[in-house]
Amino acid sequence: MTMKKSIYIVLAALIAGACSSVKVTSDYDKTADFSKYKTFTYYGWADNSDKILTQFDKTRIEKAFRDELANRGWTVTEANGDAIVSLYIVVDQKTSFTSYTDHYNTGIYGGVYDPIYGYGYARGYGTGMGTSTTTTTQHDYEVGTLIIDVFDAKEKKQIWQGVGKGTVSENTSKREERINKAVSEIMAAFPVQTMQ
Repeated sequence: MTMKKSIYIVLAALIAGACSSVKVTSDYDKTADFSKYKTFTYYGWADNSDKILTQFDKTRIEKAFRDELANRGWTVTEANGDAIVSLYIVVDQKTSFTSYTDHYNTGIYGGVYDPIYGYGYARGYGTGMGTSTTTTTQHDYEVGTLIIDVFDAKEKKQIWQGVGKGTVSENTSKREERINKAVSEIMAAFPVQTMQ
């Protein structure tokens, strides 16, 4: 897997097109009081998953999450934040198959009414034979998953997780815009809404 391929987890255009959304899931501790969190500290990238990213893209992702949290009143600190944020990224190889069958009929059926020989007599021929061809195509692609975990720093327990999953794209255009859009979609499910 190359760095070029791996980064596009963050919202690369999906198979359906550039306007498609990332599939987002999330879960949180319903007993947690999110209003008490005002600061957060980055724990870093879990299991060194950032090794598949370029420094540029790692910075873009971290900034996108920082901005989303700032829009919710959370301020990043170097240490001793109320919450701890950890990021994780992984790219999996996937394969799908599509099949298409063409049906070709070689027979000519029925007949035609012949007025010379009278009603009901038809001339024609038909073999009833046919052929079909099935073509199967293999599609290899990559699915990227970007995960953000949020922990209560004092109690050392997880209070929220957001997961964004999408098909990896080779398109390098508008990378920062796509990263921001992906992170925005993941953070839309965060229990604290943006400040107006």
